[in-house]
Amino acid sequence: MSVPTPRRGEVWMANFSPGRGSEQRGIRPALVIQNDVGNQHGATTIVAAITSTIKIYPVTVLLKKGEGNLLHASMVNLAQILTLDKSRLQRRVGVLSSRLMEKVDAAIKVSLDVG
Repeated sequence: MSVPTPRRGEVWMANFSPGRGSEQRGIRPALVIQNDVGNQHGATTIVAAITSTIKIYPVTVLLKKGEGNLLHASMVNLAQILTLDKSRLQRRVGVLSSRLMEKVDAAIKVSLDVG
């Protein structure tokens, strides 16, 4: 089985298990936020968890049903940024627009207190 090469801004179904405590777990959507050079050459990628449990905070980005090809209204949770082995990525679901990725970038800055 070949290891996928995700691209920044893509939504993938990913296996987050095992998780502990408040960590996301199970198979769920994830947004790839790592740059494409790292995605192309590394064995891991950096993702943010996507959940349909919507709570609006400065570190979340709301996604309407259909955005990123998601079946439900959801949110990207930039408080749940993880490094995953690319073998945990199961299938590509869709891609977010540049407008939404600008919101993701702003939420990353808040989450990590940079910029």
